Amino acid sequence: MPLFDLFWTMLWLFLFILWIWLLISLFSDIFRRDDLSGWGKAGWVLFLIVLPLLGSLIYLIANGDDMAQRQVRDAKAMQKAQEDYIRTVAGSGGVSAADELAKLAALHDSGRLTDQEFAAQKAKLLA
Repeated sequence: MPLFDLFWTMLWLFLFILWIWLLISLFSDIFRRDDLSGWGKAGWVLFLIVLPLLGSLIYLIANGDDMAQRQVRDAKAMQKAQEDYIRTVAGSGGVSAADELAKLAALHDSGRLTDQEFAAQKAKLLA
């Protein structure tokens, strides 16, 4: 019988962790929504706290598809932000070395850069 008790204890622990994960997912989705006012968010949170099982089921039925779409949209936005950041850090932000050399030449021709400064910047770009 103790092995059976251990099984039931593990099952209930797993279900409890699953329940906590579901509530965290629902609360994070509620607070992430742009289309819901503050009163609407407060209403859903209150509904989930007062009647957790019924509130969870109703929220999932009413907003399940929208939850998935918001998660996909947020994931794409994070991916794009990460790619933009990597591009800026890597230095390939759309400006080529030829463009930089043209700018340096224009500055040199206008007299804003001396010959030594121009040569140093040109060597730096070509390295």
